[in-house]
Amino acid sequence: MKKISENRAFGGVQGVYSHDAQSTGCEMTFGLYLPPQAARGPVPVLWYLSGLTCTHENAMVKAGAQEHAARRGLALVFPDTSPRGADVADDEAFDLGQGAGFYVNATQAPWAAHFQMWDYVTEELPRVLFNNFPLDEEAQAITGHSMGGHGALTMAMRLPGRFASVSAFSPITHPTASDWGRKQFAAYLGADAAAWSDHDATLLMQTHGFDGEVLVDQGTADQFLDLLMPEALAQAMTASRQPGTFRMQAGYDHSYFFVSTFMASHIRFHARALRR
Repeated sequence: MKKISENRAFGGVQGVYSHDAQSTGCEMTFGLYLPPQAARGPVPVLWYLSGLTCTHENAMVKAGAQEHAARRGLALVFPDTSPRGADVADDEAFDLGQGAGFYVNATQAPWAAHFQMWDYVTEELPRVLFNNFPLDEEAQAITGHSMGGHGALTMAMRLPGRFASVSAFSPITHPTASDWGRKQFAAYLGADAAAWSDHDATLLMQTHGFDGEVLVDQGTADQFLDLLMPEALAQAMTASRQPGTFRMQAGYDHSYFFVSTFMASHIRFHARALRR
């Protein structure tokens, strides 16, 4: 593991690190914020998964999360959204290839060689983190924005017992029925739609649910609302009687202005769940 940078922030340290990842077959970069409480021992962890076109840096710089995490004693993990490098497959479109890993393990060429983002985020990166930093493996929560909200919801529901809570900002909620999903799943996972269902938050809510509380914020002025399909997840939560809160926030769009506005509320939500 290589240290790229470390900066003091709100009494803690915002670091950026890279390592050679076996799952993706390339060098991966991640951000990690350690609150001041980490100097005294392991602290709870909040994972933040970013959206299309993003790297680890977008949320790390724009979400305004470190101050709230320091107050609550939470570490923040900011993984990258895909493998990267000259030998990694890519596409001219912004919503496929590098920057658009969709948190799945690709099975199709040319993506399968590197695009193993599910294994990277759920298995390899946790090993790196818990072996090298003062983090409490028994106290984890997860959140994300857009494509990252999709990833956070699917990981929370498919890994019961790992996360105390899950939240999402304007998530892609029903990708098997949306152009933000069908295109990528066909490319990464193949034409058989039966292979896609494990990565659809609405379908997982209908069949699995989450063994904790859920918080979702969605802006009513989001320019991608028809692609995100928030009504599908809201209906599935209601039908399955999932404990949680789904909020439509009047006038907010898809940007980090929206995310940063409600970040304190999400971190407070996760801190309460982690204390329980």
